[in-house]
Amino acid sequence: MTTQTTSRVDVTPAAADIISKVRAEHGPLMFHQSGGCCDGSSPMCFEKGEFRIGQSDVLLGQIEGCDFWMSSDQFEYWQHTHLTIDVTPGRGASFSLEIPMGVRFLIRSRLFEPDEYEHMAPVHVGPLDED
Repeated sequence: MTTQTTSRVDVTPAAADIISKVRAEHGPLMFHQSGGCCDGSSPMCFEKGEFRIGQSDVLLGQIEGCDFWMSSDQFEYWQHTHLTIDVTPGRGASFSLEIPMGVRFLIRSRLFEPDEYEHMAPVHVGPLDED
């Protein structure tokens, strides 16, 4: 019997479509969720390696083959929450790569169910060897 790991972050089909379009234009991508205010609290999409990962940044997993990072301060608040990256019309005020398309990424969240904790995906803290 195979046990399925509970993912910490997923993506909607609409967001997956935008990620695919951004990747076609910019190549490999990465995401970072910071703890800023306003648009600074939106997930930001960068070309892979364009955002410097700090020693305390937390890798939650991957969405559409892209690493999804979060600042450790944010992770303290969101560690019990499943995140779903979605997209909405509108221009955010950030450097995220989807902005010129007239859309912006956002997070939808829910608390993990008690049984999901038994199979929680591990996180990684700090830069990967390849970064």
